[in-house]
Amino acid sequence: MRYGSLALAALVVAALPVAALAQDDAARTYPNRPVHVVVGFSPGGGNDIQARIVGQKLSDLWHQSVIIDNKPGASAIIGTDFVARAAPDGYTLLVGPSGPMVVNPAVYAKLPYDTRRDFVAVSEIALSPLILVVGANAPFNSVKDLVAYAKANPAKSNYGSTTPSFQLVAELFKLKTGAPGEMVAYKGSGDTVMAVVSGEILFAIADASPVTGQLDAGQVKGLASATAERLPGFPKLPTMAEEGVPDFDIGLWSGFFAPKATNPAIVKKLQDDIIRVMHIPETAEKFRSLGLVVAGTTSDEFTQLIDADLARWKTVAEAAHIRIEQ
Repeated sequence: MRYGSLALAALVVAALPVAALAQDDAARTYPNRPVHVVVGFSPGGGNDIQARIVGQKLSDLWHQSVIIDNKPGASAIIGTDFVARAAPDGYTLLVGPSGPMVVNPAVYAKLPYDTRRDFVAVSEIALSPLILVVGANAPFNSVKDLVAYAKANPAKSNYGSTTPSFQLVAELFKLKTGAPGEMVAYKGSGDTVMAVVSGEILFAIADASPVTGQLDAGQVKGLASATAERLPGFPKLPTMAEEGVPDFDIGLWSGFFAPKATNPAIVKKLQDDIIRVMHIPETAEKFRSLGLVVAGTTSDEFTQLIDADLARWKTVAEAAHIRIEQ
């Protein structure tokens, strides 16, 4: 038995270099057929547009088709789970935003996928900055005054939200400032911003893209950005930190993911090629025109961001008692 075990061990050890060579060969020839990129939302949305911009540039780089597969439904759970179960060969990828990847795990009692167990983070491609806005006729012009007004008038304090992501951001703001506020649900960010314009809600923390037009037109007042530095497009808009709300550097990101067991050499090639694509001036300009901050990070950097956000949003969801049962 001892000699049989040693012989088997020798065979396994001998096979290891062969397996490594096979992985290297797969990476060198990748991709040699069309790559499918899954988006968990309908065509035309922000995540879909980002995927198509990057997908086209990757297609040009690889001389290979990159096909965008829209699989919307259930807060992007359907599309995300599809990729989690896909073959880990680099030919089925996910462009996932913060919502399904770090917010859903914080608020859903049960999910069919696990972000860290089922995926390898390839590269963050963009960050959507957030802006705290109130109506143009609001009787205050600062975050401090908004908080004071909300505390003095709790029955009038409410905020708009479209998804759990925006809800948790607003709840974090409440936790840090002590401001009261009931959540009012809307179908889209545009609807939320218009509710601020009409005075239907007191405030919203919205992504910059849908709120820019109303800010420029003077229909809403921007009180602060949830960014580390002032936004280039709004140099007079202070940050949350400048307004006395510390540790509120938050954005809703989007990035590429692959199934967990994907060949590390393929993940490295994907990472490097996505970073290369994100630094093409045409790509960067398209993203900036959408109100996005261009990223393009390494897999390790993206993984660190995800781990930090998983911990942060779990804490906020528990503190705000937000739990979705399915």
